[in-house]
Amino acid sequence: MTRPEPLTPKALADRLAELLAGTEPDPGASALRVAVDGPDVARPVELATAVAERLPPLGRPAVVVPAGGFLRPASLRLEHGRTDPDARYTDWLDSGALAREVLDPVGPGGSGEYLPVLWDVARDRAARAVPRPMPPRGVLLVPGALLQGLGLAFDVVVHLRVAPPARRRRTPQEQAWELPAYDRYDDEVDPVSLADAVVLADSLDHPALVLQGRFR
Repeated sequence: MTRPEPLTPKALADRLAELLAGTEPDPGASALRVAVDGPDVARPVELATAVAERLPPLGRPAVVVPAGGFLRPASLRLEHGRTDPDARYTDWLDSGALAREVLDPVGPGGSGEYLPVLWDVARDRAARAVPRPMPPRGVLLVPGALLQGLGLAFDVVVHLRVAPPARRRRTPQEQAWELPAYDRYDDEVDPVSLADAVVLADSLDHPALVLQGRFR
C-alpha cells in the first residue's frame, strides 16, 4: 500500500482518470470494467461521472452505469420491511442481472453491448432500456454501494472508504437504518483490502488516494 496522497476533489478525478486511461482491458474484452464502490454519503455516482468526463480527452471513451439501476423489485427488496439492514446488505442489488446485462457482455468473449439500466426504482417497474454498444477500449464505470464480495467481474475496484464514525456523522437520519449494513460489509468483506485504489473520503472536500493492487 502506498502512502495516502492528499488531493482536491478535482485532482482526485484527474488522477483516477489518468490511472484508468493507462490500464488496458483484458484480451477479447471491449471495456475495462471499473467498480466505484462506496456508501451514498461518499457520492460514488458523482465521482464516477467526473472520471468519465475526463477519459475521452485521454483517448478512452467511457460510460457510467449506476448499480442503482439494477436493484430488485420492491416486492423482493423490501420483503422484510423498508428499514431492514440485513436486507439492504443481501437483497437489494440484483448482482446476477448486473453481471448478465452489463459486466459479462463487455468482458472477454462478450457481445460488446451493455444495458444502461434494468429497473426503474421510482416507478418500480422494468426500465425497458435497450442494449447499447460499448466503444472499443472503453471504460465502464459502475458506481454503487456494497459491490465487492459478490463475485462480480470487475477489472479494477475503486473503494470510497468512509470510516464508521464519519458514516454515522454524515448519514441523514432517515437513512441511519442502513449503517449496520455498512458495518457488516466492513467486517465480512473488508473492501479496503480488495480494492486497487482506496479513496479516504471521511471529508468530501479533502480526499486522499491510496494505490494498491494492480496500481501498486
